[in-house]
Amino acid sequence: MTSPLIGVTTSRHGGWRSYLMHRLALYRAGARSVRLMPGQPLPAEPLQGLVIGGGDDIGAEIYGGQVLPDVRIDPERDKLELSLLKAALPAGLPILGICRGSQMINVALGGTLHTDIYEVYVQAPKMRTVLPRKTVTIEHGSRLDRILNCNPCQVNALHHQSVDRLGQGLKIAARDESGIVQAIESESAPFLLGVQWHPELLVWKKPHQRLFAALTEAAREASAPLSATALAE
Repeated sequence: MTSPLIGVTTSRHGGWRSYLMHRLALYRAGARSVRLMPGQPLPAEPLQGLVIGGGDDIGAEIYGGQVLPDVRIDPERDKLELSLLKAALPAGLPILGICRGSQMINVALGGTLHTDIYEVYVQAPKMRTVLPRKTVTIEHGSRLDRILNCNPCQVNALHHQSVDRLGQGLKIAARDESGIVQAIESESAPFLLGVQWHPELLVWKKPHQRLFAALTEAAREASAPLSATALAE
């Protein structure tokens, strides 16, 4: 069996920790990985899959949201990920979005975000933990349901933004107990899935590690890997 090469986007500052966890999860699933950051050259070897990782908030001006003070943004990373998605989405490249990455998929397809979920879901408990202490309900029959095979599922929570209006061709795949969108997926793409939690940190939870196995399998079957030239256009 081949080991597909999967690109993983991260922040430039401190993102190496996140990348190492993704690299481990993908290695366990049988894939190779390469870190993608703004200001760094893209890999010469074509990519067969893509992980849009977690990190800083997405710039609100991109989706017409409210600009909040005291939030970290990285405009160069926003630009890189939008460029990658612009090339990868039409090509049908398998894509997994994680936390910020799920939001970025939605924004790239014309959707919007709640800039601060606690201003909208005022009854939602303010939870921030790497441990699986939040309960999410998966939509029956969704791709995510078939992959995780746990419903409801326990997940971690490290976000204060979430999907508002869905991007074109997307549907909701999971919500938490407060009604906040916790996962989205494509209605038609071969593999396009975003989760609001961080499965790479739940290394001992088989359902969440199956996300990386599913991405790896889809990457093996990808008919049109993307070259650096195509990604840079």
